Formats: sequence, C-alpha cells, structure tokens
Amino acid sequence: MTASEPRIGAVILAAGLGSRFGQAPKMLAPYAGRPMVRRAAEAALASRAGPVVAVLGAHAEAVRAALAGLDLILVDNPDPAAGLSGSLRLGLAALPPGTDAAVVLLGDMPRIGPAHVDALIAAYAGAVPRPSAVVPVSGGRRGNPVLLDHIRLADDLARLSGDRGAGPILKGRNDVLEIPADGAVAFDVDTPETLEG
Repeated sequence: MTASEPRIGAVILAAGLGSRFGQAPKMLAPYAGRPMVRRAAEAALASRAGPVVAVLGAHAEAVRAALAGLDLILVDNPDPAAGLSGSLRLGLAALPPGTDAAVVLLGDMPRIGPAHVDALIAAYAGAVPRPSAVVPVSGGRRGNPVLLDHIRLADDLARLSGDRGAGPILKGRNDVLEIPADGAVAFDVDTPETLEG
C-alpha cells in the first residue's frame, strides 16, 4: 500500500436475531460446508481490506466459536434487538484511527467473496474526488456489501436508528458511486428455505 492509497477496513455485521430463520442461529447455518458468518469473515480477510471487525450480539458465544482462529477484531453489541444501525456504529467505531473508509458486509450473504470487496475498494481508491460510498448494483438494484466513507458520513450515521443500515442515508446523496456487480450482492439468507434454493 502506498502512502496515497486510502486505509480501508471491513466491518461484518453478525449481531442480528435472525428471527425469521427459526430457532437455530442463522449465522451458523452451513453454506457450502462452512457457517455463513465464517464465510463472510474469510472473504473479508482474503480481500485488500484490513483490519476486519466482526460485530456479535445474538448467539454471541456460538458465533465467536464459529470465528475461532481468524484474525478479527470482535465487538459485542449489548442490545442487538435495537437493530442494525447500532451494530454498524459499533463496528465503525472499532476501526483504528486513520481508517478512511470501511466495507460493510452482512453475515448472511454467503456468496460474497474477496473479489466483491476488492472491487469496491478499487472503485473508491480510483475515484476523484472520492465518493461518500461505493455501492454494487445488480439487475438495476443496489446490493451489499457497501463501502462507506464513514468520516464524511459521520453525522448521518450518528442519526441512523432502528433496523436499518446505511441505505436510507445514501438515497438522497449525489456523491455515491455505483458499480456493476453479479447477483451475489443481492442474495441474502432470511429463511432455511433460502439456503436450500
């Protein structure tokens, strides 16, 4: 990394209750032989992003065990029922000072790989001026993960509440960079049937 390249971390949101999934912890559901949350963490760690923060909440001990041995900064959300916004703020706050931006991954999107993360980083690093966010688009719809310039978006992120990520605050901005992506950016798991499909 050269001095002019931005410092970009990653935040994995894995604190949710997963109530639509049923009794078993959703983040631990196997996909292609590994727990979904571990797949997300491995994708982030194999990318250009670093360090990688994982925010835990519901089923924290079981999720922590599923992530054992990975080089992660683990953060506990004491109130996961309050929604995604709190986990997002906790994860961003755990990044070291001087981090310019963060790729935010959802723990229930098991088809995301390092190339998806690296494409967001390359787009951000190559843009002049740099955007407030880089968002993947597939089939005309925005997906995840997203890259957030959390310094520029700090005020908006501080006001975010409930079970919402950054999507609402990015809608009205004209400095969001959209990049084409494959269908993985639109595939998330809410029910066991989704995994079987």
